[in-house]
Amino acid sequence: MTTTEPAKPTTAAPSAVSKSDVAKLASGSKAPAKPPVEMVTLDQLAREMKMPARDARMLLRLAAKQTKLYPTLGKEHVARQPWSWAPGSKALDEARKALSATPTV
Repeated sequence: MTTTEPAKPTTAAPSAVSKSDVAKLASGSKAPAKPPVEMVTLDQLAREMKMPARDARMLLRLAAKQTKLYPTLGKEHVARQPWSWAPGSKALDEARKALSATPTV
C-alpha cells in the first residue's frame, strides 16, 4: 500500500506592483488609449479620383506589379485583402500617382 502526502496549498506569488500603479488604479484613471488610425479605402480614393472602384482596383493591381515605378505599393498590399492605406503614407501617394497616370495602350 502506498501513502501519499497531502497536497500543498497553492498560493499565487506576489506581483511586483509599484506604489504609483496602485495609486493610478485607486484613483480610477486609465492609461490614454491611442485613437484608431482612420484608413483610406479604395472606395474613398476612387471617389477622389472620379473613377469607378472596379477600374481603380484593376489599375492598382497592374501598378503593384511594376515594382520599379511603385516600390511600396506592392509591398504594402496583402493578397485577397481590401486595398487600404494609412493617411500620408508613401504607398497612398504611389496609389494616387498610379491612378492619375494615363494608361498607354
